[in-house]
Amino acid sequence: MGLVKSEIFTAQQNSLANFAKAFGHPARVAILQHLFKINSCICGDLVNEIGLAQPTISQHLKELKNIGLIKGNIEGTSVCYCIDLKNWNTMKKNFGVFLDQDLNLNDSCC
Repeated sequence: MGLVKSEIFTAQQNSLANFAKAFGHPARVAILQHLFKINSCICGDLVNEIGLAQPTISQHLKELKNIGLIKGNIEGTSVCYCIDLKNWNTMKKNFGVFLDQDLNLNDSCC
């Protein structure tokens, strides 16, 4: 049986790649920005705010939830979403470490 490609990378590398996936589509960025702005949301509100079809919004919400950047609670026939602050802060910390790697470089490279 073949090796799953993600298994050859560290947990941190896989985590960074998964979080980066959230920013790979402008609709997901817009969803995250809207959720930060209002601190919670129902899917129908996002359809009006972002201007995409409800099934498209639902798919992006599913991706963001699978990645762990948002969480949702069922309220009657609707789902209310919000930012998962614990995972958001973990992502910020991991990206900070990754992006600060250049602090130890000098200009003598190529």
